[in-house]
Amino acid sequence: MTVTATPPRLAGSPGEGEPRPRGRGALRWILPLAPALVLLVIFLAGPILWSVYIAFTNETLTGSASVNSRFVGVDNFVKMLGDEDFRNSFLLTFVFVIGSAVIGQNTLGLLIALLQRGRGRVTRSVVNGVVIAAWVVPEVVAAACWFSFLSEEGTLNEVLGAIGLSQDWLFTAPMIAIILANVWRGTAFSMLVYSAALSDVPGDLLEAASVDGATTWRRFVHITLPLIRRSILSNLMLITLQTLASFGLIYALTGGGPGTASQTTPLYMYEQAFRYFEIGYGSAMALVMLVIGAAFSLVYLRLIKVDA
Repeated sequence: MTVTATPPRLAGSPGEGEPRPRGRGALRWILPLAPALVLLVIFLAGPILWSVYIAFTNETLTGSASVNSRFVGVDNFVKMLGDEDFRNSFLLTFVFVIGSAVIGQNTLGLLIALLQRGRGRVTRSVVNGVVIAAWVVPEVVAAACWFSFLSEEGTLNEVLGAIGLSQDWLFTAPMIAIILANVWRGTAFSMLVYSAALSDVPGDLLEAASVDGATTWRRFVHITLPLIRRSILSNLMLITLQTLASFGLIYALTGGGPGTASQTTPLYMYEQAFRYFEIGYGSAMALVMLVIGAAFSLVYLRLIKVDA
């Protein structure tokens, strides 16, 4: 009979049938992630927490408050409620987000994706190339293109001058100008999202509905839209957050003018913090925008969860 010797168990090591220490398993996951976690804390969580603190102080970039800032509680937020310019910027931000993201980019992106279904590869490549080209250019370049198109001596007025409709569009309709510019630049993202979503819609299901007599509109409403509902909500969440924080395009195209006619909250926040040096007041606005963005995200995520 052969006897198998059992190797001696090392001190501190778990025996057969004994549970392994939980701490050691956790360390195996935490240690490889530690450098990334440290960087996130330093460069992401740190600045956010510091901005939250600054929002409750009278911190300025110059003067005595820049050296001896003090905690002022909710004074910055009370001041915000009574600030007519802030209320105007908040309303313009709401108009900009609804017009540019919810209606403009979302609808146009879905329409382009639908029109490309069943088209040839060459047609899809040309359309995708043109739309994506507008998306990849820097905001300043996009603003320069639209300034050349909409300014008093721009391309649009050269065309409309023949029928006497030329005007300075950046002066008479600045909000429409920045909405159109942002839709032109940002539609590519929605188009790509919906193109991917539509590719997952079963073609045989649409064909069966067509054989049963369903019109194109009824197939779209009763089959396509329900199947891409989650993609619609995800796209709306992402483009809403992106548009809510839009700054460079508006600043380069109109500068928030004329006057405050296109001064959205990010531009007003920048003006208060870095032109008038009220960094505490500007941080309070940033905190409000952060809360609004988080609220939008929670609503969209809740709708996605309910749909799932």
